[in-house]
Amino acid sequence: MKKNVHIALIVVMIFLSGNAFSQTSKPGSEKTRDTVKTEKTYLDLVLNLMSTNLNYGNSNSALKDYKKSVLGAQVGVSFQAGITPAFSLVSEFYFTMKGGKLTANNPLTTSESTLRLYAFELPVLARFHFSDFHINAGPSIAYNFYGTRKIDDSSNDLSFTNSIDGFKRFEAGVQIGGGYTFHTPRKRITLDLRYNYGLTNISYGHEMYNRSFIVSAHISNPWKTNPLGKR
Repeated sequence: MKKNVHIALIVVMIFLSGNAFSQTSKPGSEKTRDTVKTEKTYLDLVLNLMSTNLNYGNSNSALKDYKKSVLGAQVGVSFQAGITPAFSLVSEFYFTMKGGKLTANNPLTTSESTLRLYAFELPVLARFHFSDFHINAGPSIAYNFYGTRKIDDSSNDLSFTNSIDGFKRFEAGVQIGGGYTFHTPRKRITLDLRYNYGLTNISYGHEMYNRSFIVSAHISNPWKTNPLGKR
């Protein structure tokens, strides 16, 4: 009798477990997928403010008291592709203004000088999400298509030739930073702070590396469908 009761209980438990599993594997599994959502995909216009400066390599310590930052801007697009709930890839393409300033009596130019570079830049960043916070980092490449140097009140175009006063067209760097996203019923507002560290010397005659601090705010709607999201 006791053995029959045990068998009956086992059969009932198997039946209940199978019923529960079937419910979980259908609507329940969809609910689980809904609660763990892939990070969304956004396409934003970029209009950023940046503070830019130059690092002079071995001469930087001698010039540090004469260096001044100059304001720059970025105009372009930013694309965040959601891959998993905690990870996305961010690629951007924009026109950017870089450069730096040296005050009068500096050891390099003697007179006050301001260097401006105008470039197209393409960073590709890995972005990790922690709830509404994120951190991102990745490489960037830039093409310097134009530049000016102002010494006192005289301004001249930069030369992009292999000469003592020439500058290089291409440069590589690394961008790293983080930010926070504010959610509204219809849009997202993301504040991102980023540091751009130039890795390559942009001058043929001297050591010069671009440095910049970027402040950006993105206001956008997510894509309705995300072809890159993990299913």
